[in-house]
Amino acid sequence: MSSDEKPDGRPAAPRSLAEALRAWDDASLAALLRARPDLVTPVPTDLTQLATRAGTRASVVRALERLDRFALQTAEALAVAGDPASYDELLGLMAGDDGDAAVAAALPHAVGTLREQALVWGGDDRLRLVRTARELLSPSPQHPSPTGLGPTVQEATAGMSPGRIQELVAAAGLPSTHDAVSAAAALTALFTDRERMAKLLGQAPPEAREVLSRLVWGPPYGQVTADPAAHLRWLLDRGLLLPTAPGTVVLPREVALHLRGGRAHRETEPVPPPVEPAGPTGTRQGSPQVVDATAAGQAYTALATVEELLKDWDEGGPAVLRAGGLSVRDLKRTAVALDVSEPVAAFWVELAYAAGLLASDGEADERYAATPAHDEWRERPAADRWAELAGAWLAATRTAGLVGGRDAKDRTLAALGPGLDRSVAPEVRRRVLALLAALPAGTSPDPDSVLARLRWERPLRGPQQEDDLRSRLARWTLQEAELLGVTGRGALSSHGRALLGAPEPQAAGGTPGIPDTPGDKLPVHHRAAPAGAPAAGPVPPGPTDPQARAAARAAAARLLAPLLPEPLDHVLLQADLTAVAPGPLQRPLADVLDVLADVESKGGATVYRFTPASVRRALDAGRSASDLHAFLAAHSRTPVPQPLAYLIDDVARRHGHLRVGAASAYVRCDDDAVLNEILADKRSAALRLRRLAPTVLAAQADPAALLEGLRALGYAPAAESAEGDVVITRADARRTPPRTPPEPVPEGPPVPDATLLTAAVRAIRAGDLASTAPRKTPGTPPAPGELPRTSPAETLATVQAAVLTGEALWIGYVNADGAASQRVIAPVRVEGGFVTAYDHTADEVRTYPLHRITGVAELADD
Repeated sequence: MSSDEKPDGRPAAPRSLAEALRAWDDASLAALLRARPDLVTPVPTDLTQLATRAGTRASVVRALERLDRFALQTAEALAVAGDPASYDELLGLMAGDDGDAAVAAALPHAVGTLREQALVWGGDDRLRLVRTARELLSPSPQHPSPTGLGPTVQEATAGMSPGRIQELVAAAGLPSTHDAVSAAAALTALFTDRERMAKLLGQAPPEAREVLSRLVWGPPYGQVTADPAAHLRWLLDRGLLLPTAPGTVVLPREVALHLRGGRAHRETEPVPPPVEPAGPTGTRQGSPQVVDATAAGQAYTALATVEELLKDWDEGGPAVLRAGGLSVRDLKRTAVALDVSEPVAAFWVELAYAAGLLASDGEADERYAATPAHDEWRERPAADRWAELAGAWLAATRTAGLVGGRDAKDRTLAALGPGLDRSVAPEVRRRVLALLAALPAGTSPDPDSVLARLRWERPLRGPQQEDDLRSRLARWTLQEAELLGVTGRGALSSHGRALLGAPEPQAAGGTPGIPDTPGDKLPVHHRAAPAGAPAAGPVPPGPTDPQARAAARAAAARLLAPLLPEPLDHVLLQADLTAVAPGPLQRPLADVLDVLADVESKGGATVYRFTPASVRRALDAGRSASDLHAFLAAHSRTPVPQPLAYLIDDVARRHGHLRVGAASAYVRCDDDAVLNEILADKRSAALRLRRLAPTVLAAQADPAALLEGLRALGYAPAAESAEGDVVITRADARRTPPRTPPEPVPEGPPVPDATLLTAAVRAIRAGDLASTAPRKTPGTPPAPGELPRTSPAETLATVQAAVLTGEALWIGYVNADGAASQRVIAPVRVEGGFVTAYDHTADEVRTYPLHRITGVAELADD
């Protein structure tokens, strides 16, 4: 019979987490490394090291924070149960004496989740919570348990005198014992016996029962005076309250569990709360077609808003603060320009930044401006442009909702500045949209029910707060998804569903709030699930690799494209110097019209107004009067009004009559009467002009200031180059050097891909083989994890003998970087100070320098 088997032939219970992991198959180990990616970097040398790493405090805390509420409640119950605990004992703590069908149905899945996370190991008869998790979740005066339970009788009486313990035993009606340990055991047996405990409490004064009722659900500690009242003395004399410090008493855990009916928690939540429709039933369940149309309209508005923002910053945007980001004043100006509130303006600015469409120019006088990627983005179809924006929003860790708040050093968080990254943001966004995708098509959710569901899936450690980060991220996600056109009227659109990579929605007759995706269902497990096999956890919603996400964006663009209005190639010119665009305009027409006219109003139809300044702007960009007349005639469904033609001709006649160049600056004009008029104007005094020749004035202002000053006087000067040519200025002249979008800040180590998982599991298995293989070690065998030690002569002789016999050896090896490892090799050849061998650990033939082998040992015959 093997030492790993019981007398009846069944496998023996594992004695440690490492032994339990050895019983797992490769798929289960890969699932553990995928669920807890911090365990795989660097790859553990063997299963013992993997188990040790899985029990470290930082790793356990991270794993506990990713449990849902019921799985965390299960772990909390195991922390107050015996060590080890049976499944029946755990079920009693979760369901109570009266039982709970929902808890009984959900508990196997919760235990399976804890096993998959390597937080619990052992069979159903010996469930063990890893020691670090027990220390974190067990009750203590410094860290109360979420269960509200206190210490056990054994723990509370540890420092009590033997005589006092015997007094408690006698007052409780129990026979005296020979020592304190057996006395505490007798009290424990009494307090866990339902019948005897009920009889004892039946004798308690009403005031004493009232005291117990106040302590039963926690906190279990209370204060007493040096001379307690009679009802408190009755409780103290029988050990129903035990002193922990002068003036402080505690309700023992066994007493509290009896009063609770065996339940570790006041309320267990085995089933996630459903996501409910908004408002009364059916009031927010609309037509999917209406939802898609509304979302598409908002998507078009989002594109127009981002384009307007970048157009406003085409010639150089706001300055970058010394600490980074936009100033409060510049954010207000941007909000006014976009006609939105400041928080919404911060969202659009951050979205353009996340998509790589704007960045700082890196100059000495650093400013924000559009990037070269913006020009490429503008030329793409509207649906593709939206998909790129929405995809960037979905994956970004920068959180616009934090703008205006304070950081840890009480500094204001600025848009585009540091401190806005929250690594959990992408997960929360995808999860919120996945919950919306689980509702019937066209149904908008109740925001409070979404927040309740998220809190169940990731319960807060410590005091519950309504304004926790995940809840705020969820609220911002619902608002931003509506702004961006991912949702319409609060419901997820079809292109939003495609962007998420979610399956087709369930029929409208489905039950609201009950998920219909595999990742949201609570799997049904039988109680007799294999002890060593982890249960399958929830599948994260949406694609995770870049290729799948690119495919999701393309699918979203295909669904959105038919819903967007077709760009028009015409406008309607009117006699009041305005032009009406009854819909979106084609790119060339829109670009020219943006230069030639100013936007007066936006909406379903955009109204442009022609002014002398806007016409001069078009002339500065290199257009002639004849070009403008031909352009308007070609793109207007109405005749060009006479006032507009006169305006263009009048501005063109005066445009360039004055020429401004760099002297510092000069003004040149063939008509000296015009120069005389400028000199006589008192408003030109600030320019400090001086006549150099009948047709030339010199100024002490720079050319840009001189241009602006003369334009303010009502003239239409043109800038000229050193060669005397007119300088053409274009609206999109200012661009940053090539910039890449900001990289999302990951939440902890990245999830390993399938290739890395396969290689890691293989390396761990091979290392474990090398460390656990039985061997013939002369003298005292090395401690677990310690390398074998032999002299160089013994090493050479043993390796040479193994070449002749074909036996495998266990060696210790230190590589050139100083990293030590254990290996199982089958030597093939020894020459020149090197041994060539088949390495069972790496599953390949390798060559090792003999001087780097610390020692060898022969493997045992079995």
